[in-house]
Amino acid sequence: MKVITFGELMLRLAPEGYYRFIQADKFGATYGGGEANVAVSLANFGVNAAFVSKLPAHEIGQAAVNSLRRYGVDTSGIARGEGRIGIYYLEKGASQRPSKVVYDRAGSAFALSTAADYDWDRLLDGATWFHFTGITPALGDNLAEILLGVLPTMKKRGITVSCDLNYRKKLLTREKAR
Repeated sequence: MKVITFGELMLRLAPEGYYRFIQADKFGATYGGGEANVAVSLANFGVNAAFVSKLPAHEIGQAAVNSLRRYGVDTSGIARGEGRIGIYYLEKGASQRPSKVVYDRAGSAFALSTAADYDWDRLLDGATWFHFTGITPALGDNLAEILLGVLPTMKKRGITVSCDLNYRKKLLTREKAR
């Protein structure tokens, strides 16, 4: 089994412990994103997992790639180029206080990627499963077009497709989500 996941890998910045954003003077840095987390989990279970995305071609982008490689995720489908890495800030909840997330992902290399960034014939070679989330097409019409363009290829190749239908009202209106 070979699973391909497609989405944005972001830099996560979080205050130490249970500090709130306004209390923090230090932030720990890690990398994550729904589809990347799926790829890491599958790799940990011994599944051949690959992550497809686009990241900036600088050291922070490379650190993000390395964060997946250390878990055995195939990163050969990550395009590199201009732009920035998407960021999200996480404030861990404590007791009755819920966690809080602030996103800063507009204009990221992934959000601005085009169909030309992905060689789907090569990327899908040997794939049996393809996974994405509802957030990916919500990041831009270009990403929705990329998915709409490649999904018929999946059907022709007999590749199972799964989608975690996340809805983010900050990214999409209800009408556009439909």
